[in-house]
Amino acid sequence: MNPNRVFSELYRCYPIAMMQHGSDRDNVNYGGKIILPQSALEKLSQLNVSYPMLFHLNNASKDKHTHAGVLEFIAEEGRAYFPQWMMETLQVEPGNLIEVKNINLPLGSFVKIQPQSTDFLDISDHRAVLENALRNFATLTAGDTIQINYNNKVYEIKVLQVKPDHEDHGGISIVETDLEVDFAPPVGYVEPTRTKTSSSISHMMIHLPDAPKAAQFAAFSGGGQSLRSKGKEPVKAETSTDATAQIVSETQPFDPNDEGPLNLPFGQLYFGYQVIPPKSQEKEEKTQVFTGAGQTLRNKKNTLHGK
Repeated sequence: MNPNRVFSELYRCYPIAMMQHGSDRDNVNYGGKIILPQSALEKLSQLNVSYPMLFHLNNASKDKHTHAGVLEFIAEEGRAYFPQWMMETLQVEPGNLIEVKNINLPLGSFVKIQPQSTDFLDISDHRAVLENALRNFATLTAGDTIQINYNNKVYEIKVLQVKPDHEDHGGISIVETDLEVDFAPPVGYVEPTRTKTSSSISHMMIHLPDAPKAAQFAAFSGGGQSLRSKGKEPVKAETSTDATAQIVSETQPFDPNDEGPLNLPFGQLYFGYQVIPPKSQEKEEKTQVFTGAGQTLRNKKNTLHGK
């Protein structure tokens, strides 16, 4: 920079809220531009400085610095008005002296920012909100924590990285340039944990409760005799399950060769019993029905006629 074209002045800094009607100018308080006195404009015009006018703000006592543009030249002589976030960055109190010096900054191509609260995630379209808020800024400096206002709520955003990055000042110009913005996770943000669910049905275990035992009522309880068990002892009292089985067995014809229900182990199939042909020597015994001796009336009549 040509020494003959350097603007460097000391001003007592005050927040925007302390100027006349300053509390009503959110675009200034939540932006990146300062307000200088009329005399500063006259000096800058004589130096033929390049546009846009950008400034290096330095607090030598705290070794803090940042960058800003200029919005208006309406401040009182010897005073300069800064946004509140800029006052906090420079660690100055109202009335402290700050060096204001013009500077040329490169056009920015990349910036990485980090919201300082998870409330920023509540904004539905945060990129559009940020793009609109950055219109009130002329510069960005690595390490600064800026403030934007959206729906009457203030959000703090820290500038983590800028490109191109110069070690001597760490600032970029964002006036009329295509800027790529990268978002870091907000401070306090915790990645949601994902619960692992088993998709294999073979590992599913289902435990069914045991069926309750009914002991209050037993259907068809009592004793009795059947035609086949005549002369035997009375049948003992049975449970409802045994009584039901007894009724079913009595309604079906009795088969002396029936070996009972077929109970197979799990996984075994039944394809029929082995066929055994009957022996030819065996003969069924024939029973004689209505055996005995007797007389008929015809025989009796013949006997009487002979007499």
